[in-house]
Amino acid sequence: MNTTDEIQHVLDVSRFAVMATQQKGQPHASLMAFIPMSGIRYLIIATYRTTLKYSNLSKDGRVAVLINNYIATGPSKYRDLVITAHGIATEVTDDDRDRVKQAYLARHPEFHDFLASSDCALLRVVVSTYEVVGGTEDVQWHPVGDDV
Repeated sequence: MNTTDEIQHVLDVSRFAVMATQQKGQPHASLMAFIPMSGIRYLIIATYRTTLKYSNLSKDGRVAVLINNYIATGPSKYRDLVITAHGIATEVTDDDRDRVKQAYLARHPEFHDFLASSDCALLRVVVSTYEVVGGTEDVQWHPVGDDV
């Protein structure tokens, strides 16, 4: 099994992640609902523009998004993994907003009212690298190229 397939599996079975932002060196972690898009290349999150995380991302788009499949899966051909996506978050453009919103709602229909708010921002994380952890002695770095 290749690493890209394992990462995709974690993204497919997990609905929530912990996203870390920072401001002036102070980390801030937030539990987020997310969706993957375009394979493992993009993660989509939603937040209100009045939050600390949005303020942090407006100043510095660098994020780390930690996702695990320990709870999400039962017996499977896939290993239990914790992955951390490293990348840059930017707000989804108006041209893409409806398409991205529909994809988000397909996975998280319970957030319909939240996404309908004029204060809700959809953010796209362009992932550059995944840290893939299968255990204490099993850590790999998986760069995401433009061809993914």
